Amino acid sequence: MTEDSFAGRTALVTGAGRGIGRAAAMGLAGGGATVALLARSHDELAETAGLIRDQGGSALVVPADLGDDGQLSRAIGRVRDALGAVDILVNNAGVVWPLGSSTTVDVVEWAAAMKVNVVAPVTLTFAFLPGMIERGWGRVVNVSTGAVANPAAMIGGNAYVTAKSALEAHTINLALELDGTGVTANVYRPGLVDTAMPSWIRAQDPARIGTALHQRFVRSHADGNLLTPEHSARSLLTHLTDDQRTGQVWEVS
Repeated sequence: MTEDSFAGRTALVTGAGRGIGRAAAMGLAGGGATVALLARSHDELAETAGLIRDQGGSALVVPADLGDDGQLSRAIGRVRDALGAVDILVNNAGVVWPLGSSTTVDVVEWAAAMKVNVVAPVTLTFAFLPGMIERGWGRVVNVSTGAVANPAAMIGGNAYVTAKSALEAHTINLALELDGTGVTANVYRPGLVDTAMPSWIRAQDPARIGTALHQRFVRSHADGNLLTPEHSARSLLTHLTDDQRTGQVWEVS
């Protein structure tokens, strides 16, 4: 990736307040893109925007809860008003809750997780897809998890694995639909990354979420096996720059 890899492009990154989302947004801006930052926390987004501006980039702060239809609709409108179009969409935001035995999980929480992890990325994609098709160029990246290929690694995380599996199926099917339009849709599996999500899992009661799941995340952290968000985001952007194919499942390198 070079300083002008994304020159003249506009990008939207969800979950951009911290972790992989922040690192990806900074990388896109460093490559010349104007970046819209979407997440719940205004303060975290403002910090990301400040870091981007410090490196000479341009960023738009768009606070919104992806699980709230009204907030998401207003966020889409604000991005359109400010940027006019989105060329690159990175659907990175996601939630891992609810965790625990499926006999005890609240189905309302389960459905809310699906809304954040699946419905919101699809809503954003469908909102900006017509413009991408009209211009003959667009990039959609949906951030998933390696647990889709290895569900045994997330026993107790049924909502999360189900949602990410659905998101991957959506992405591959969409890619086939878009073949030949100049718009690509790909999945990115970021690996085990040292972000707020695994930290939150480690802080949960093992008796509630499942001892095996809890121990897996504690052990990965203790063994120093977690990637930095910067490393994972750099891999994502390398794929985005170098791999012009569509319908791929990109693994972290």
